[in-house]
Amino acid sequence: MAIALLQDDYWSLLHEGAVNEPTVWSATQWDVTWSYPSQLGCGYVRDIYLREGLVLSIANHHLHHDLMLTSSDREHPIELTYLLAGTEGSSLTPVQAGHHTFCGSGMAPGEVHTRLANQLLLEVSIHIEPTLFCQWLNGTTDQVSPTVRPLIKPSDQLYYAQISPTTTAMQLAVQQILQCPFQDLTQRMYLESKVWELMALQLAQTSEIDCAEHSSQLLDPGDIERIHYAKEVLVSRLSDPPSLIELARIAGINDCKLKAGFRQVFGTTVFGYLHSCRMERSRQLLEAGEISVAAAAHAVGFANRSHFATAFRKKFGVNPSTYRIGKLRQKLR
Repeated sequence: MAIALLQDDYWSLLHEGAVNEPTVWSATQWDVTWSYPSQLGCGYVRDIYLREGLVLSIANHHLHHDLMLTSSDREHPIELTYLLAGTEGSSLTPVQAGHHTFCGSGMAPGEVHTRLANQLLLEVSIHIEPTLFCQWLNGTTDQVSPTVRPLIKPSDQLYYAQISPTTTAMQLAVQQILQCPFQDLTQRMYLESKVWELMALQLAQTSEIDCAEHSSQLLDPGDIERIHYAKEVLVSRLSDPPSLIELARIAGINDCKLKAGFRQVFGTTVFGYLHSCRMERSRQLLEAGEISVAAAAHAVGFANRSHFATAFRKKFGVNPSTYRIGKLRQKLR
């Protein structure tokens, strides 16, 4: 027999079992464990208040009966939820273990959320207020990248929602959260670092998904011209290349279209092309024999000589110093 509850009633029932209910924000009351209501199942929900506007939640419980939670339209924060065990779903977004949901801020539509009985449900959720998210991105809502802007919407606009497989890097970060070896303030700092690591991984995944959608679109002559111009900018700035966002702005093209289009036009990524040009230019400089290996590395933007040597050896199969000496000996013959 399934139990049907309104979402608000469910949270009220859950909070009645609080082990130490938070009443005010304080440095000593930031980690709260809620006992799961015995009439619904067994387990717990843990809320960790990392800072104002940033909450990490861990849910671990079994249900005695299937549970159907009905919610109405509501204001939603930015949220990441990783499902590690069990299955749950809704009329809008069914989710299986090994996947996660990424929701932007805005208005979340009402839905019926179903959780199944007699299974372990283990999930890790991150809740971020939009203002804090923008501060992390070092800007206001109006200043953030166009790629990120759809994630931040007012309460009268439908929020962004995405369900994706959880990558290996994400799984590792989530497990490190669950197995955090620290206590007190050190624990809090460690967990917050993992939260932002997961957000960085998520933004990278979202960008890849968006770019994959762009890659299926045909490039018009204007796009191709702008992509060629972007290539010229890279060649002219090997020692101090622009970021991808800056390069897209200089070329007058969307950064996702630049990434996808660059691969279509040149058969490699923007970074791959830049790296290849750097290595070829350094080879030419060393072949001329007029500068040292360190100077050649610096000329193409490498601050670390050992990193340059490794990259050169991987590209040409020989150490840069050996290559330079060999070319000098050829000239002396």
